[in-house]
Amino acid sequence: MLTKNFYEVLKNEGVVSIVSWGKDEPHIVNTWNSYLVVTPDERILIPAYAMRRTEKNVELNNKIKMALGSREVLGYNDYQGTGFVVEGTAKYIESGPEFNMMKEKFSFLTRVLEITVTSAKQML
Repeated sequence: MLTKNFYEVLKNEGVVSIVSWGKDEPHIVNTWNSYLVVTPDERILIPAYAMRRTEKNVELNNKIKMALGSREVLGYNDYQGTGFVVEGTAKYIESGPEFNMMKEKFSFLTRVLEITVTSAKQML
């Protein structure tokens, strides 16, 4: 489901915006492309330090949307820059092998946000 261009975007730094919503209005939190780790089965793992409101929203509604991009990766029609909108379901991981692997890479994390991708659409 995740394309070559998606992986190319991850090789370049850029802002990632994650949208969650519980019973109130949508909430946005940001991270960096370089913090996203894709598992062999294409789940996305993200180190979480704060993200408390996102976690509360995920407890009520596990659906998320995420936008990311890079000016450095050519998009459609050789347009300079491309981006993706990812949709999926989320949960938080607080222990286990994937948590430990992420903790080694990102010592600041307190939890790991795991996103199971249901859709990844290139936008540019």
